[in-house]
Amino acid sequence: MAVETKYYDVLGVSPQATDAELKKAYKIGALKFHPDKNANNPAAEEKFKEISHAYEILSDSRKREIYDQYGEAGLEGGAGGGEGLNAEDLFAQLFGFRSSNGNRGVRKAPTITHKHMVSLEDIYRGKISKLALQRSIICPKCDGRGGKEGASKTCAGCHGNGRRQVERNLGFRVQIFEIECPDCEGEGQSIRDKDRCKQCHGKKTIVDRKVLHVHVDKGVQHGTRVEFRGDGDQTPGVQAGDVVFEILEKDHARFKRIGDDLVYKCKIDLVTALAGGTIYIEHLDDRWLSVDILPGEAITTASMKVIPGQGMPSYRHHDFGNLYIDFEVIMPEKNWTQDPNAFEALRKALPSPAVQNIPPAESMTEPNDFEDVSNDLRTGIVKALAQQYQLREEEKQRSAQRGRHPAGFGGAENVQCSSQ
Repeated sequence: MAVETKYYDVLGVSPQATDAELKKAYKIGALKFHPDKNANNPAAEEKFKEISHAYEILSDSRKREIYDQYGEAGLEGGAGGGEGLNAEDLFAQLFGFRSSNGNRGVRKAPTITHKHMVSLEDIYRGKISKLALQRSIICPKCDGRGGKEGASKTCAGCHGNGRRQVERNLGFRVQIFEIECPDCEGEGQSIRDKDRCKQCHGKKTIVDRKVLHVHVDKGVQHGTRVEFRGDGDQTPGVQAGDVVFEILEKDHARFKRIGDDLVYKCKIDLVTALAGGTIYIEHLDDRWLSVDILPGEAITTASMKVIPGQGMPSYRHHDFGNLYIDFEVIMPEKNWTQDPNAFEALRKALPSPAVQNIPPAESMTEPNDFEDVSNDLRTGIVKALAQQYQLREEEKQRSAQRGRHPAGFGGAENVQCSSQ
């Protein structure tokens, strides 16, 4: 009696079903849930795979015997989940034809992927990169046979499968797993040394160097993939693999890119920010842009201006993004002057200062002196404040989900306290 009936249930048969009944149940289910009849239906495709997997196990007398005795656990290691037929291969084997999606069961060599780092200047202008790669190709001397015609014999150790099944008795169950055949090194064929090809030495493939021309189009986006179908590794009996270059944008010293827009960090002195002047920007194509800051415009560190149409070219379009200028006003060095007349002139020239926060007349004041804070300490304080703010925001969200507010953030628990 079967200790587990999952695979039988998937096919809709009893554990006592005959081979003919199993085959009939599989055909009915496979035709009903085949992807060609259920386009864009992931649930049907998953059901098709389950039916195919169940039939693959139960149609093999050895695997069925292990499954009936030990369940899925007894198949651990490869008998039920190893490199058997995939669902489409099994369907084609029984019905004599492959689905309209044809390539579902066709083996294909793995894709070769390379990361291609490109400067922002090259993306702005566009370029063609010549990139060389090494790949395996079918040996031209023996046409991928590995030796003389007819010299290749089916391996007696694995019967041409390239893999062997090995059983291991674990006491309460039998573990079956697959290993590469040591006799043929997984090839399924064996060739005597004297008959091996002198160029590939029986490997059937050789290493080849190929140069590919990768087009980096103007304005191409970071992460764009450029594919060369069929230019990858070759193996006899396997569809040639592809080569993919992923275009990655290098960081730039002057510009930051946001889509089709550019952001330029522009540092100006206090005099230019207040009294005006001309700034110059070296663009990515070696042009220089000039922009006038008007006297009295009062540029601040928070100011940002835009030059329309001077950003990046739009990928495969004919327009351009914008160039944003993010200003940072550089203050004079400490003790930049000792001339009291200069300070007096500034007070007269600049707008009157805002009224300071002055304590009441009866309050006691305590004189103090400033001390400089190092850049490292300032960075640490800013980071700590940001982390604290983030934690409080997260607590707000969690409390809102629970239907209440945390203390100190509004709601009934936001109580004002005072010393008595």
